[in-house]
Amino acid sequence: MGVSTSDPRGGIPGLKHVFAVGSGKGGVGKSTIAASIAYGLMARGAKVGLMDADVYGPSIPHLLGVRGRPAATEEGGQQRIIPLEKDGMKLMSMGFLIEDGRAAIWRGPMLHGMMQQFIRNVQWGELDYLVVDLPPTTGDVPLSLSQLFPLTGAVIVCTPQDVALIDAVRAINMFRQLRVPILGLVENMSHFDCPHCGGRTEIFGHGGAHAAADREGIPFLGEVPLNLQTRINGDLGKLKENFATDNPIRPYLLHVTDAVANQIEQQTASMPAMPTIKLG
Repeated sequence: MGVSTSDPRGGIPGLKHVFAVGSGKGGVGKSTIAASIAYGLMARGAKVGLMDADVYGPSIPHLLGVRGRPAATEEGGQQRIIPLEKDGMKLMSMGFLIEDGRAAIWRGPMLHGMMQQFIRNVQWGELDYLVVDLPPTTGDVPLSLSQLFPLTGAVIVCTPQDVALIDAVRAINMFRQLRVPILGLVENMSHFDCPHCGGRTEIFGHGGAHAAADREGIPFLGEVPLNLQTRINGDLGKLKENFATDNPIRPYLLHVTDAVANQIEQQTASMPAMPTIKLG
C-alpha cells in the first residue's frame, strides 16, 4: 500500500466524505444519532456506509438488527473484508467479529490497527458518505482515526443538562486539537412529547446545546426529542422505521441530516485536495 505524497493520511478511493459522530460521555444516544444520520442521508438519495468504531460497546449491530460475520476476498494481492449490508447500507463493526457479551480488552496499538483495517481494508466501494460512530469520551480511537484519514469533520452529540455539556465541550476541544473540523452540535433528548396527552416535558432541560454551540462558535445542527417509538425501534433493530412518513420524529432527524450535509458541503469547499491512497 503506497501513497502519492508524503502525507500518510490519504483519501480512500471511492469514499467521498468520511465524518465522525462522537460525544463527551456515554448514554446520550450517540449511536442512535449516528445511525439515524446515516439513514437520513440514504433517504436523501446518498450511498452510505456506517462504521462502528465503538470497540468497547458496539451497538450498531443491535440497533440495525444485523448479525453475521464479514467474509473476506482477495483484491490486488491483498485480503479485503466485505462489509455486511442492511437496507442498502454497508456496515462494519467490532460486534460482527466477537461473540455476543464478550469484552474487547484492547490497548492503543491494537485499536490503531483495527482502525487501519476498518478504513483501508474493508471493501467499501463507492460511497457518498462513510459515517463513523466513535466510542464516547476522548481517547485512542479518535486519535488513531484522525492520524489515518483526513476526516471531513465531526458531529458532537449531547443532551441538554450541564454535566453532558461540560463533556461535550471536552470532545469539541479534542477534535480541535486533532485539527478535525467541527460540523456542529446535536441536542438529543431535547424534550419529551407525551403520545397520550400531547404535553411537552423538558426532562433534561432544553436549549443547553444550542447555547453551548453559540459559545463555542460552532453550528447548532438541531434537536431531537426523547421518543418512545425510537427506543422501541432501536431495541427491535428497526431504526429505519424512525423515517416512516407517519413517525413524529422523522422531521427532526431529517433536519439534523440536512444540517450535517450542508456543513460537509461547506467544509469540502474550503478543504485542500488530499493525496489518494493506492490500494494494492
